[in-house]
Amino acid sequence: MKKRPVVALMYDFDKTLCNQDMQNYGFIPNLSMTPQQFWDETTVFGETENVEKVLAYMYMMVVKAKEKNISLNRNYLQSMGKNIEYYKGVTSWFKRINDYGHGLGLEVEHYIISSGLKEIIEGCEIAKEFKEIYACEYMYDKNGEVIWPKIAINYTMKTQFIFRISKGVAELNDDHTVNQRMSEQNRRVLYRNMIYIGDGITDVPCMRLVKDKGGKSIALYPRGKKDQVTSLMVDGRVNYICSADYSENQELDKVIKLLLDSFVITNKLMEKEQKQMNSIIQKEGNKNV
Repeated sequence: MKKRPVVALMYDFDKTLCNQDMQNYGFIPNLSMTPQQFWDETTVFGETENVEKVLAYMYMMVVKAKEKNISLNRNYLQSMGKNIEYYKGVTSWFKRINDYGHGLGLEVEHYIISSGLKEIIEGCEIAKEFKEIYACEYMYDKNGEVIWPKIAINYTMKTQFIFRISKGVAELNDDHTVNQRMSEQNRRVLYRNMIYIGDGITDVPCMRLVKDKGGKSIALYPRGKKDQVTSLMVDGRVNYICSADYSENQELDKVIKLLLDSFVITNKLMEKEQKQMNSIIQKEGNKNV
């Protein structure tokens, strides 16, 4: 039986699936701080110590939790995912798009590529919808307490996961396979069957990479704030801009379904082209025998 072509929908998390940073929903309020206070302190720390922004917030989470005698372990961080509020339509989105793709003969997979915290995402309602969650993560000591960043993913580092998804290399410590040359036909997910969905300037490296490789990139904006992302389209960094509403028959829903339709047509045309080329090569080869 012929395998279904795989389509990868890749999402940022903060301000792409939910309307603010994931720490704002539970972790920061538990510190008796406002999001503004926490992120301002994080910015000052990062600038004063010249610390990369992602490592700065991971460090400040540990420091502030200790100040409040909060046991920063995996279970606690995962519990912070339960309060996340999603954009309209997100919770019904995945089944709806999966079913639509399946009806076209496609296998739709969803991935997170985020500079946010994996543990918090793992505890959220929609975590089960993703084939892989690529995000920042802590290491823990024998008592289960945070001791060190296990992985910190900044905005440019996010691009490596596009290559991993394409080649089917999930293990983060496998640098050999992900850097090996692989022909297009041997890739698990063809670049032209990829869609990246983000919200702004921090997603530009991924948006541009997917677009340049033949896939499609979409920038989302909160209702009434379209001007936040128009420059991304004008500058050629994305293919589409859509309101951050995942509901059925809204703009994003329509664009994704049209893209899935187009992937089917493109894949059939490419297969037809390859068959014709192979036939010509075989005939030419026979002439020379």
